[in-house]
Parts: sequence; structure tokens; C-alpha cells
Amino acid sequence: MPAGNHRNRVLAVGAVTILAAVAGCSGSPGETSGIILADANEPGQFNPIGGHGDSGQSQIYDGLLRLSPQDGSSSLPELVPWLATEIPESNPEGTEWSVQVRSGVKFTDGTELDAGDVAATYRAVIDPASASELATSYDMLQDVEAGPDGTVTFTLKYPYAGFPSRLLLGIAPSERLTKGLAAESSLNTDPVGTGPYKVASLRPGEAVLTANADHWNGAPEVETVTIIHVPDDNSRAQRLQAGEIDGTVLPPLLAARYEGKSGYFYEAVKTADWRGLSLPADSAFATDPAAVMAMNMAADRQGMVNHVLGGRGKPAHTPVADIYGEAFNPGAVFPYDPQGAGELLDDAGWLRGEDGIRTRDGQRAGFEVAYNATDTLRRDLALAFASDMSELGVDVTLLGTDWNVIEERRREVGILLGGGDKPYDLDTQLFETLHTPLPGGSPFANPGGTGSAEMDSHLQAARSSLDAEERTEHYLAVQDLYIQDPGYVMLAFVDHNYVQEDQGWNNVQTVLEPHAHDVGWGFWWSLRDWTRD
Repeated sequence: MPAGNHRNRVLAVGAVTILAAVAGCSGSPGETSGIILADANEPGQFNPIGGHGDSGQSQIYDGLLRLSPQDGSSSLPELVPWLATEIPESNPEGTEWSVQVRSGVKFTDGTELDAGDVAATYRAVIDPASASELATSYDMLQDVEAGPDGTVTFTLKYPYAGFPSRLLLGIAPSERLTKGLAAESSLNTDPVGTGPYKVASLRPGEAVLTANADHWNGAPEVETVTIIHVPDDNSRAQRLQAGEIDGTVLPPLLAARYEGKSGYFYEAVKTADWRGLSLPADSAFATDPAAVMAMNMAADRQGMVNHVLGGRGKPAHTPVADIYGEAFNPGAVFPYDPQGAGELLDDAGWLRGEDGIRTRDGQRAGFEVAYNATDTLRRDLALAFASDMSELGVDVTLLGTDWNVIEERRREVGILLGGGDKPYDLDTQLFETLHTPLPGGSPFANPGGTGSAEMDSHLQAARSSLDAEERTEHYLAVQDLYIQDPGYVMLAFVDHNYVQEDQGWNNVQTVLEPHAHDVGWGFWWSLRDWTRD
């Protein structure tokens, strides 16, 4: 780091008292062995049963499989063995999957990893007593058995071709997986894993991780990672500029200031993370198929990408991103045609009044759109959508609030949603979003209650088949059906924007990311692999 930045960091020690002592900052750019990161999320909640690192991004835990980037973040990563010795194998029906657990691996408490720990971890996820937020993601899992030869057998309730993508979850010692709520487990604050780092200290607003010198794949060269909680986007940008932190995640327009800036790495990491609008089930206008089609035609998606995302993203017409290769239908798009959208509404009887807003049979063309008030990107996309609809004669009002209020009112309001939370199999992008609502599902899984029996059948067949070509055909059919009868207004696939001070580290990689974007991702996803010459 430049000398001026080092002086600024020393001045910041009063606010973050242990940073200089723990981060290994020696005063010379080539000698520092630690980094300081600022995150919008409060550090902690390290229990894998509660969802920590469930997509393979944990530094504290290892999973049976690991993500392996094939082309940075521009394509789907490969799933490769990690705590498993090889890729899991399925029976012909796709209802039983077996893996061999790697021997010679130790947890940070010194105990040996075995198949029983793997089985106990997955059983805890599906145990109702855990109340795990991951439980719905493992709905297909019926039981897990550990064999005496180190194998683990997963028995499923129904065939599920994408099951390997569920094996990224970090493994905890069975002795620490006590009965009870995952949110109250001691693993949240005192985690024990097999990963390259362990938690040295945790207090409100700050976590310090230190390298696991005995990691089975070798100790990482970055010796300490200090994570501080800075929820405000502008504050994180200012602290990065002042040299108080080494890296952070930022909204696209703030991060863009670092593009090409000397002394920093900047990357807009590609994702399958979409933003889109569910439509209120109780609205006469938003449930009219002609109106839904008109809104999809009048939404200026490219304008949103250009102006709201600063060019860091892509228009989204369906939940399927182009990274899914042959399963992506490039023709499944809505034309941007505001004039045609207006004619469609005219033909459907939604006519403009004196105030410019359309009505039909006394019903006003409009509805409320809710978004999480702390999320500036969702706010700005909601504003852009409302502006486009105003030109169409549709009155969209905005409600910035919290998720509890949104959940209570989900039938009354449109919701600015985000998706792609587990994108490493296409089933996770589409099934809950497009399938008609299922009992026990998330309240935000298709909150508008849209869909059809025909689409459901394709979604079900795609998740069940072990034949890749057959799955692709079903997913192409889903996209065709969606374009003919959309249930949302999808807006954009968003890039995640990260900035890291250049401290001379090599092998700094990124990977295609899910919806989550924090300092567990970006450049720091590959932290265990960073090296210096």
C-alpha cells in the first residue's frame, strides 16, 4: 500500500482497535500478510446449518465439492471434488447419490473428519428442530447414511438431477451439531470447520480470521483477514479511498470510480443474479395478461442497465441467463416497443383518462411496488420501472419498507425481487420462481401465484431427468411458455462490483456468483489460493 494510505490506516486504529495489531501491516507493501475488508453485512452467523457458506464461499468450512472457475466469472464453474474424493455417483433413477469422504482431514479443534460428520451436517439441515433457512433447498433429501468405509449415501424423496450442486455446503463436526435452532447454535460465534481460516476473534462489528496452519490442502499465504461492518455504501467507498480498508463491495456507480485506477483491482463480476418484479395477485390490472405483456414491452431494460447499473449487467427477459449455454434461448425476449405496448392496452380496454392514467370499468391501471428500503439498487430499479410505466399511462407508486411488511402485503403489491441464490444448476433458477406455488414454499417463491400446469410439467421433468439433452429441451420449452405468458417483469442480471487495493498478490480469481454479494465473494472467494512471488 502507498505510504500515505498506511498513515491513514494508523489514524483509523482508534475506531477499529485491533486492526494494526492483527492485520499484519508492517509498513512495507511487500511485507504485509493480512488484509482488511469492509462489508455491508454484520460479521458472524457462521453456522453452516443456518446457511453460512452454502454456495461454497466459506473460508471457515470446506464442502464435499468446490467451485472451479472455467472462464473467470463469464461461465458456469465446474463442480470438483474437495472433501469428497470424487464426483458423487447416482443410481439409475437419480434417487440415491454416494460419495467417498477424504481421509486425513482435521477440523480446527484437532478432531478427524469422517463420514459421520458429513451425514450429521446434512441431517441437521433437514431436521425441523433446526428451523434451517436452507431446509427448502434440500426438500428433495430424505435421509443421509454414513458407511463404515467412509462413504456417505444420500437418499432422495424424488429424482433430482442437480443434486451435486447441493454438495457445496460446509461440513461441521457432529459433536457440535446439538439439537435445537440453528440460529442459536454456538457455531454461529465459535465455528469449527476444516477450512483454510478460523475465527480468532468476534465482536460486534468486527471479525478477525487467521490462517489454519494445519489445513489439509496447505495453509493460505494471507495470514489474517479482518472484516469490519460498514453498512453504508458511501462510507465504505470513503474508507477505501482514505486507505482505512483494503477492499469492499460497492454499488456499480460507486465502484466505477475505480475502473482503471492505479493501485487497485476493480472487477464487475458476472452473475446469474436477476432483479425482477413480481406482480400483485389482487390487482385487476396486473393480473390481466394483456397488461402484463404490455409492461414487459414497455420496460426499458437496456436503459436500466446503462443508467442504473452503469453498464454493469445485462437485460433480463426471463430468469435464464446466457451462461446456461444450450439451455438458454436467445430468442426468448420481449421487444422494447412502448408504442406497441400502448396499442395492446388500448385493445384490451385500458384507455387513458384526462390525467393520462388508463382505466377500465372503473379500475385504475396501476399498483404499488415494494422494495427493501435499505437496498439502493432495488430502489433505483423500481424508480426506473415506475418512470417507464408512467409513459405508458400506468400509475406505479413505490413503497420502501422492510421484508416483514412486504411479506404481509405480498398479494397486494408488486415486489422488486432478486433471484439466483443457488445458480449452479438451472433448476434452482426456475423451479420456485416459475412453478405454481407449492405448500410450504417460501412466501417469496412466485408471490404473484402465476404459472400453468404445462409449465409445471416441464419444470418437474427437467429436475428429474438425468439426461442432459432432455433437461435442455424442457428448459427451452419453459422459456417459450414464459415469453408467451409472462408472470413477472424481469429487468436485469446484475454484475457484482468489488474493489481491492493492489498489494502484489497473485492468483486472485473470481467465479460466477449467486445472488449473495459480500466479502465472501469477489476477489476474496479465492483468498485461500492467493500467492506472492
